Amino acid sequence: MKLICVSGLPRSGSTLLCQLLGQHPDVYSLGHSSPLVGVLENIRQSMSNNEFSLAQLDVDFDLAYERLGNVLRSVVSGWFAETDRPNVVDKNRGWLRMAEMLNDLHEDWRILVCIRDLTQIYGSIEKQHAKTRFLNFADGMDSHGAMARADSLFGTGGVVGQPLNFIRDIQDIQDKAIHNRIQYVPFEYLTQNPAEATQEMFDWLGLPKAEINPNKLTTRPHESDSYYRFKYRHETREAISAPGRHIIPPRVEEGLRNNFRWYFDQFYPGQS
Repeated sequence: MKLICVSGLPRSGSTLLCQLLGQHPDVYSLGHSSPLVGVLENIRQSMSNNEFSLAQLDVDFDLAYERLGNVLRSVVSGWFAETDRPNVVDKNRGWLRMAEMLNDLHEDWRILVCIRDLTQIYGSIEKQHAKTRFLNFADGMDSHGAMARADSLFGTGGVVGQPLNFIRDIQDIQDKAIHNRIQYVPFEYLTQNPAEATQEMFDWLGLPKAEINPNKLTTRPHESDSYYRFKYRHETREAISAPGRHIIPPRVEEGLRNNFRWYFDQFYPGQS
C-alpha cells in the first residue's frame, strides 16, 4: 500500500488536490481531513507515559520498542482496511512534521505539500471572513482589524503560521531520501494548468496513466465547515478555474513579504 499524505498550508488547494487524486482509478481518496496523525501521536504519547510500557523497556528494550513500532504500523495499515486500492490518501497538515517518524513506520509513502503565495492565502481568508463577519474564528482570534488578523493567522501557533513552521523546519532534515519523497504543489500551477499539473503529480507518484478531465470532476460531500466557523470553506466543484487575485492592505502585504522572506525566496523567487 502506498500512503499518499496531503499536507501544507490552508487555502492552498488541499481539498482540490484530494479531489484530483480521487479521480484516478487506483487511488482511494475521501478528501476529508483525517485524525490519523493525531491517533498515532496519542498512542506514542500514551505508551511513552505508561508505567508498564516503561517497565518492559527497562527489562528488554529491543522487544518492547519493536512492539511499539508494530502497534503504530498496524494502525497505519489498518486505517485503510476498507479498500483494496493500492494507493490511499490521508489529508492532515501534521504529516509534514512527522516525516521522519513516517519514514520509520511505512515503507511506501509520499507527502504532497500544498503551497500558495502568502498574500493570496491571507486575501482568500479575508474574502471569506467578509461573508461571515458575524461569526468569530474558531480559535477565538480577534475578528477586528486586518493587521490583527494577519498577526494571529501567521503567528507561531496560527492556522497558517503553524504549517509554515513545518515547511521551514523540514529543511533541517539531513536525510535526502526523505526529501525525495516530498513534493511541493503550488496552488497557482494547479489551478491554472490543472491537466498538466495532475499528470505530473501522477507521474511523480508512480501511478499508471489516467485521463482526467479538469472540467468534469466527480464531487462528493465535503467535510464540516462549521468546525472552522465557515472561515475556510471546503467545497468541491465539477470544474477547475483559477481565482482572481486578491488585493490586500499594503501594510499587511509588506509584513508578510518581510517576515517570511525565506518562503518567498524558496517558492516564489523575485516576489519578496
